[in-house]
Amino acid sequence: MTVFKTSLRNFLAHKGRMALSAVAVLLSVAFVSGTLVFTDTMNTTFDKLFAATSADVTVTPKEAGADADGTAEQTGKPVSLPASAIGTVEKATGVESVEGVVNSQGVTVVTADDKNVGSTSGAPTIASNWTHNDLRSMKITSGHAPRGPTEVMIDADAAKKHGLKLGDELRTIAATGDITTKISGIAAFTVTNPGATILFFDRDTAQRTLLGTTGRFTHINVTAEPGVDNTRLKKDVEAALGAGSYKVQTQKEAADANRASVGSFLDVLKYAMLGFAGIAFLVGIFLIVNTFSMLVAQRTREIGLMRALGSSRRQVNRSVLVEAVLLGIFGSVAGVAAGVGIAVGLMKVMSAIGMELSVDDLTVRWTTPAIGIVLGVVVTVLAAYVPARRAGKVSPMAALRDAGTPADGRSGWIRATAGLLLTGLGTAALLGAARADKAGEGALYLGLGVVLTLLGFVVIGPLLAGGVVRALSVVVLRMFGPVGRMAERNALRNPRRTGATGAALMIGLALVACLSVVGSSMLASATQELDRSVGADFIVQSDNGSPIVPQAGAALEKSPDLDHVTRYKWVEVRLTAPDGRTESVGLAAADPTYARDLRRETVAGDLSAAYGKDAMSVGDAYAESHGVEVGDEMTVAFKGGETAKLKVAAITSDDIVIDKGAMYTNVTTAERYLPADKVPENMIMFATAVDGQEKQAYAALKDALAPYPQYQVRNQADYKQQLRDQVGQLLNIVYGLLALAIIVAVLGVVNTLALSVVERTREIGLLRAIGLSRRQLRRMIRLESVVIALFGALLGLGLGMGWGTAAQKLLALEGLGILEIPWPTILTVFVASAFVGLFAALVPAFRAGRMNVLNAIATE
Repeated sequence: MTVFKTSLRNFLAHKGRMALSAVAVLLSVAFVSGTLVFTDTMNTTFDKLFAATSADVTVTPKEAGADADGTAEQTGKPVSLPASAIGTVEKATGVESVEGVVNSQGVTVVTADDKNVGSTSGAPTIASNWTHNDLRSMKITSGHAPRGPTEVMIDADAAKKHGLKLGDELRTIAATGDITTKISGIAAFTVTNPGATILFFDRDTAQRTLLGTTGRFTHINVTAEPGVDNTRLKKDVEAALGAGSYKVQTQKEAADANRASVGSFLDVLKYAMLGFAGIAFLVGIFLIVNTFSMLVAQRTREIGLMRALGSSRRQVNRSVLVEAVLLGIFGSVAGVAAGVGIAVGLMKVMSAIGMELSVDDLTVRWTTPAIGIVLGVVVTVLAAYVPARRAGKVSPMAALRDAGTPADGRSGWIRATAGLLLTGLGTAALLGAARADKAGEGALYLGLGVVLTLLGFVVIGPLLAGGVVRALSVVVLRMFGPVGRMAERNALRNPRRTGATGAALMIGLALVACLSVVGSSMLASATQELDRSVGADFIVQSDNGSPIVPQAGAALEKSPDLDHVTRYKWVEVRLTAPDGRTESVGLAAADPTYARDLRRETVAGDLSAAYGKDAMSVGDAYAESHGVEVGDEMTVAFKGGETAKLKVAAITSDDIVIDKGAMYTNVTTAERYLPADKVPENMIMFATAVDGQEKQAYAALKDALAPYPQYQVRNQADYKQQLRDQVGQLLNIVYGLLALAIIVAVLGVVNTLALSVVERTREIGLLRAIGLSRRQLRRMIRLESVVIALFGALLGLGLGMGWGTAAQKLLALEGLGILEIPWPTILTVFVASAFVGLFAALVPAFRAGRMNVLNAIATE
């Protein structure tokens, strides 16, 4: 109890000094808790939606390629079953009612002025017929359900977002053609809709629009009689239909299948965000270590007196650890509360970009605060362990010495040896990654190298501090005369403290530098690849990967000033090589002009011959692993079609990024062995202008596809800009998440300086007494902060560029062979680090300047 009282007294006595460390714990725990609450809320939202929209039992086609969520295949039309199945299901025991449903996500809906009313968040646009099952999750709030081919009903969220009202005209674009209707009704969700645009037709119109025929449905909804269990009903329906003829699911099974379709995305989001929270925790460790190290050093005389009065090493050690526990509990509890606020903020952000998430679904499971508090306390205690051991080793004789910490001019040989060993091993691993022949093997070396070099720099940081700070001081501090020299000596006074403070900033900036190098190298490599490989003037595709509907393709082909248009389809096949091995692959079916639109080097044969009758090409990696040579016959089983014998007319080089590993055949070959309704739509189309007519052709293509806003026409300059935008957006997201770690690192600089000012109170008083002005004092502290921040930035940026260079060598194995160091970004970050140091010193410098000189001199 005495230990606890002493710890509590010390904690409260230094509560101001503990505050910034508590903020570091709070921020890290808040990000973890916020991530868990946010992803749990998204899961709850989707769970409620899928449970509400799933019938008691659902019957879907068992045909290969049919997706559980009704997503259209590459033909643009979903897989369907005959209406006769409804009559069969109605005869099953326990069935109360049966409804046929037509559902497709392969549509685009536009307004009268060709504006897309689909989601901007990546959520699908879903067209269906209105059924009684929809009343489980929606209610009509105005107008009425569609009653004929000229009427359509839309969900209230989409109507509000796009300013739609009853009577407005909508055009639905599907693979079977376009249909123009007027809004007859608006239906609101009774559960949260995460952003999808929902459209309802009457049954016959939905069949003709989405399937191109009547008398077929994508699935059947079955409602059980009162008291009939869904599992029992499923067995009876399966018995009526014939076991294995259709896919039959209970409400729970259908909801689970739908949930699985979004679960992988949510998992990636969750673990990515937790990874950045882990980085923030790692940075926070340095802050906590520094805080407790300085507090222990400042209480050396006090601890020595406790030892002289009979306190054991264990009691002193335990006293510091109890303070760490109190800090961890306080910071973690506040962090959990802040995490809920972060989750709500993320929900608002997602709603702003189109994914609706209701606060009513906010989910805080008991595991979230438990994980947050345990994690925060454990990390804090681990960080305080070394300072606590150091406190336990204080001798009772320390009570007879002046308070303060002795000079720590050099680190021990053990530390130096360990740091150099870790750095050397890490560098060797990075070199191994750069020289690897296979990406998988190189990735292991890269991960090992990153971890070891990071640990090595952390351990060796105090040794580097002396040389690096002196070098920086020559450039940055010496111009400020005696004040600059004092700032330099203060930074060098305790290299271990300077190293730990700089290391906190080093981690975040190392990741920034690494990702900047990787992003710039990828962009430069992709741009060079476009210039080298792509011969077409224009590329037409959908950004969400949906196929190009026939009417849009026809409009493109009729556009004037074009030399040629190339169709490109993706056909799924079972391919059997001459060695007898069979595997499922994708075959690129294109027009012969594709050989000009994408320049591919051949290692054997002639690529143009691969577009001849019953011919194909393979990549050199496939040819080498299967022993394929030009002239060999491949057995190609087209999915949903016939089996053909295609002759290998060319083997292409896989030393390329675009279409790496692709196998080619003529579109006419695919059409010969596939039924007309199984031929995929074009995934992408290429066009080349008549010489000298590029501008006119570009404008004409834009005009031709204006009624189809889901497709983008890009020339090569547009495509390069799109790559820059995509890489830039990705890096900005990552930088935003890394900002948390950098904020914690800045708090570390603030805390170090604040505690350092307290530690040097008497020294500051003496400096003021012999003539140092308040302005000079504040400048000295600011300069000390700047040089520490630049020290951390220099280590971080150097380390990050090393990581990025090794990572780029792995990317070169995938064809991205250009290494580009983004010097403007690196220099900007380095200069910004000086301003970060300046900002971090504002409060400590202000407090130091306000000290009373006599009181400061009298301080023990």
